[in-house]
Amino acid sequence: MSERAAPFHCPYCGDEDLRPHETGHGAWECASCNRAFQLKFLGLLTRGLRRNDADGDGI
Repeated sequence: MSERAAPFHCPYCGDEDLRPHETGHGAWECASCNRAFQLKFLGLLTRGLRRNDADGDGI
C-alpha cells in the first residue's frame, strides 16, 4: 500500500476539519480543537489469524 490512510475525524473532539501536520508522516492537526496527534500502524495481531473451529471443519 503506497498511499496514506487519512483519519475521518479527530479522536479528541470528533470534528472532521483535519489537515496533515508539518512534523511528517502520520501526523494530523485538528482546526476545531487545536490539537495535533499522530497515527501509527503497529501490525496485524496473531489472534486474528487463528482458526475458531474445534474439529477443523471451516469455511
